[in-house]
Amino acid sequence: MESVLVTGGAGFVGSGLALRIKREHPKTRVIALDNLKRRGSELNLPRLREAGVDFVHGDIRNPEDLEGAGGVDLTLECSAEPSVLAGYGASPGYVIDTNLGGTINCLELARKCKAAVLFLSTSRVYPTRTLNELNFVEEDCRFSLSAEQTVAGVSDKGISEGFPLVGARSLYGATKLCSELILEEYRDAYGLTGLVNRCAVIAGPWQMGKVDQGVVALWAARHVYGGALSYIGYGGAGKQVRDLLHIDDLLDLLLYQMGHLDELDGETFNVGGGPGISTSLCELTELCREISGNTIEIGSEPENRPGDIRLYITENAHVTERTGWRPKKDLHTIVEDTVAWLESDEARLRPILG
Repeated sequence: MESVLVTGGAGFVGSGLALRIKREHPKTRVIALDNLKRRGSELNLPRLREAGVDFVHGDIRNPEDLEGAGGVDLTLECSAEPSVLAGYGASPGYVIDTNLGGTINCLELARKCKAAVLFLSTSRVYPTRTLNELNFVEEDCRFSLSAEQTVAGVSDKGISEGFPLVGARSLYGATKLCSELILEEYRDAYGLTGLVNRCAVIAGPWQMGKVDQGVVALWAARHVYGGALSYIGYGGAGKQVRDLLHIDDLLDLLLYQMGHLDELDGETFNVGGGPGISTSLCELTELCREISGNTIEIGSEPENRPGDIRLYITENAHVTERTGWRPKKDLHTIVEDTVAWLESDEARLRPILG
């Protein structure tokens, strides 16, 4: 490919992807477009520049900014307002305009350029109530899925692509699911090549974690730099569980998909660490204490927030069958790499993550 556009290109996933593509395909023009809204994304600009990535300060809500990137062969749609809490108690305008309107603008650019689209979606497209009504076992420090389930697309191995989509899922999740549907319509109406990855929790170095998004980076940063943390919801015991995916493992998959777009066209994949790379918050606390050498007090807020879910584990069977991909980096490595990054660049990162 002569020219590749990465939206959200100064963000956690986007910057990593832009750098990886440029390293492995040095003759390809790589354009990273980002509005730099998230604090800390500006720290990626020197990394992109030094690698030879072209940076465009723009916003996918503005079609003119996308057109300013020039003609492209592939758009990797990594931009998003990623907070599950976005829009609750306030206007949903930004999350809708960015995650849905912005994606439509990206699809329009792809239509005009006859470019392919690789879309990063989320596991949060699955309905909150249905997830919370799954059979589970409460253990000493985590919730676990029961082997016996009455809902399609779920087992003790996790959630597959066959899980039901009927029901509310958060404004964030709804905008991503709507974008998936619009992508499918563009494929049918205009012959666009495209695929979707429904990602679980992504983690690792260069993630600017916040209370509502980027939990591993937030948890690690509080243990390295100090600060307050709380177990929120489900009794405030920290037993909620997610599977984690190291950023490097995700990039491995995306690079493979870039090289096999024609055979993977139209596919939707659940992508995550799976049962073997999963953690509860209280387990994450213990691992952060072990690796950082620091102990901090964890508060407790028993009441659930809008959109909270008890547990989510990805079943990777479909993506593994179609691509041969499996995550390689375990939970300890994810936290260890994140802590090492925090310690290596404290002067710049403490004001953002401390």
